[in-house]
Amino acid sequence: MIAYRQLEERFAGSLHLGRRPVAVTFRDTPPPGVTQFTGEVPSGCSFWRLAAEGRTFYTVPADHLNCPIGGFTHNIALPEPRAAELEQALGLMTSVGYIRMEDIPGVFRLPNAPAIVIYAPLADTPAAPDVVLFSGRPASVMLLEEAAMRAGVAAQLPMLGRPTCMAIPAALAQGTVASAGCIGNRIYTGLEDDELYVAVPGKDLERIAGEVQTIVTANQKLAEYHRQRRELLTR
Repeated sequence: MIAYRQLEERFAGSLHLGRRPVAVTFRDTPPPGVTQFTGEVPSGCSFWRLAAEGRTFYTVPADHLNCPIGGFTHNIALPEPRAAELEQALGLMTSVGYIRMEDIPGVFRLPNAPAIVIYAPLADTPAAPDVVLFSGRPASVMLLEEAAMRAGVAAQLPMLGRPTCMAIPAALAQGTVASAGCIGNRIYTGLEDDELYVAVPGKDLERIAGEVQTIVTANQKLAEYHRQRRELLTR
């Protein structure tokens, strides 16, 4: 198995991450030795916060029913009468000018509803993750995106917007993607105003990690180059 603890340490040290990367894994059956989530949260991305804080657990579709938007991106069907909540949420978002209904077909979704979703800090993941969620300040996101570009695994997509949770199916479908986040995600996860996301397919994690230090060193050298040019060419 890949040494995920060493990978997390490498990313955290090189990128100066303030939050732990979160491994998200889809499975058909519960993993041995991992406890099922108990309790209730208002959104699917609330599980990201719990994992970033150090918890390892798995969820079932019923744990996601409070989040109609997250249910949509994860292809989890809402039972009656919960199905009406998706229409209500979309109605509110359109009425206040947040989205237009013609935006909906462009939202990335998982092809199938997952039976089990495992959430864990990257270092503690009990299985090879499908997607790893990084959060950090723009300078850190820049370095991670550039490492993905150097590794040849960056998605040919603009920075994603709302909803944040579509970054997971987008990464699975297209490669490493950046997300500006959305207001719901920021409320539910505590993401700060000056933080963004990058979603990395688990299969590409080692390739990106292998390029991070090259990118960090290159940026340090280029920073000095540009400082000198600024001083010389500013009158």
